[in-house]
Amino acid sequence: MTATEINFDGLIGPMHNYAGLSPGNIASASNAGAISQPRAAALQGLAKMKRLMDRGLVQGFIPPPRRPAIAALRALGFDGDDRSVLALAAAEDPVLFNNACSASAMWAANAATVIAGPDSGDGRVHLVTANLATMLHRSFEASDTFATLRTIFADQRHFAVHPPLPGTQHFSDEGAANHMRITPRHGQRGLNIFVHGAARGSRFPERQAKRAGEAVARLSGADAFHTLQSQAAIEAGAFHNDVVAVANEHVLLAHAAAFEDREGLFAAAERAAPDFVAVEVDSIGLDDAISSYLFNSQLLTLPEGGMALVLPSEARENPRVWTAVETILAGNNPINEAIVVDVRESMRNGGGPACLRLRVPIGEEAMRAIDSRFLLDERRWEELCALVDRHWPERIDAAELADPALWAAAGAAHDALDALLARV
Repeated sequence: MTATEINFDGLIGPMHNYAGLSPGNIASASNAGAISQPRAAALQGLAKMKRLMDRGLVQGFIPPPRRPAIAALRALGFDGDDRSVLALAAAEDPVLFNNACSASAMWAANAATVIAGPDSGDGRVHLVTANLATMLHRSFEASDTFATLRTIFADQRHFAVHPPLPGTQHFSDEGAANHMRITPRHGQRGLNIFVHGAARGSRFPERQAKRAGEAVARLSGADAFHTLQSQAAIEAGAFHNDVVAVANEHVLLAHAAAFEDREGLFAAAERAAPDFVAVEVDSIGLDDAISSYLFNSQLLTLPEGGMALVLPSEARENPRVWTAVETILAGNNPINEAIVVDVRESMRNGGGPACLRLRVPIGEEAMRAIDSRFLLDERRWEELCALVDRHWPERIDAAELADPALWAAAGAAHDALDALLARV
């Protein structure tokens, strides 16, 4: 089967702010309380999408859920009209309120785990919505994400969209950020690699439970290999596997300290793809890898052949990391191009190019079944840019999240986006 991999990027929402809600995410903690720029953030994300569209790649987007998360606050007992709910929550529990204001759904790699049709038990693409149970602010996303994915991938002949797993630590699931797929080609059967944490006394949360990966594999009927993320990587701030490793078709690019059992993982990958290529980097430390997000790059197969790394500009600005990139490009592997993008607003909150996208490998017939409103062409991309430029706030001070004028501005931005999507 021929297949195309579509990148569905999260459209960065109008409440993008730096509240520092994510223990273990060093960039998020370091920038807590800083002034964010939602308009610039969303336009940076859209510019990245356009770079890939211009290279002939298929690009989609996932709209942000409404924030502040009024429905979540109502479910926790805050009552009254919308403004009253927000005012009560801000006054009575400011920490909870800040969590309800998070725009973290922008990182679509955490939206779901995607199992390609050739790998699943019934030939459909399976999307298992992530529960994101470890972090309060992210757990608020799950129900919204499930509804959005059911809209985009509504055709049950081609897609199976699963609800989140139980929202407990036993099934803590961070989605595609801890999932990799090794296959000879996107349209062929592959091996699904689930990377998990464990209770090892780490100073940062080990967010992905092994049981979650096992459940996703059972639900989809996929062949799976479960492997433990290295404790050293988590201690250094690699809160997801995609901060230290990325795979594409038969290629794995990873830091040498990414996995506890690299030999077992590589052996499984070689069985799944006889032409498997492991590109390991040991010339930089984990601190450089994490601050630059070298491995949180998108690794893509280009239409004309070869593979490209879509890197954040921070990788080019670090001389040690850029030397490592040049070594990768000059090596005996399919990665032959670096595409540098500016996603600084996302990076300051702890998410690089790979965090911003959900990868969906898909055949031609299933592609035609996707809701076309969420696939970008030149016109739709221009509409989104104009919408963001007109309605997204220019700046948000994290100390001013309780300002009713900000809630109203965010609501108006979401109304405008809903109106755009309502036009067929």
